[in-house]
Amino acid sequence: MESEFKAPPKVPTLQALIEELHRVFARDRVNVDYVHRLIEGYVSSYDDWKQYAKFDKFKYTRNLVDAGNGRFDIMLLCWPESIASTIHDHQDSHCFMKILQGELQEVRYSWPDDSTPDEGMKELGRKRLPLNGVCYINDSLGLHRVENPSHSERAVSLHVYVPPFHTCQAFDERTGRRQQCRVTFWSKYGKRITYQPSMDAALPPPPHTIQYEKPDKPQPKSRPPLVRAHASIQE
Repeated sequence: MESEFKAPPKVPTLQALIEELHRVFARDRVNVDYVHRLIEGYVSSYDDWKQYAKFDKFKYTRNLVDAGNGRFDIMLLCWPESIASTIHDHQDSHCFMKILQGELQEVRYSWPDDSTPDEGMKELGRKRLPLNGVCYINDSLGLHRVENPSHSERAVSLHVYVPPFHTCQAFDERTGRRQQCRVTFWSKYGKRITYQPSMDAALPPPPHTIQYEKPDKPQPKSRPPLVRAHASIQE
């Protein structure tokens, strides 16, 4: 475990980053700060990821790059001009996001409480993420919405979700009302796919446990610690 606290190796290509993430997540304990610095060290190169960048004119797309043996997902999200996500949670997963093209804005919110239906959801802050910028969030840090603020430039972001999740909660900004949503992929490994409802009935493999070390930041006491058993799901 000692090596995980040293400076991450240089990852000159996306493939090198993927290989190092596989090595890191082969362990049962993973240091969040190490992963953050590892992703931060990769410098975006269009030739590395262009095969995975699949856009839709009217919405952002989720494009699977690597399934991480069920322990994590690596994907590209492609954002047309002026497109935003809903306010959403991450189902107790860790979420790392790196900007590969353009820039994005992250807006964070606190979880709804008794005052939300009258006052709306409370905004915690806004952060502009430039090219190669990285951010991290988990449910103990709040909820967020991601948006492409440009009216003329598209954006692409690299996401690592640990562990993968296939549903999330979306929140109404005015009332805090939540809705369970299934998240799907627009493409896998560079190829467009067609959503199959029968996938919902598929049984996951037996669960395994990974313990994630939290970054050195105070965690709100109202949320459970991010150490859990989860199903090793692969699509």
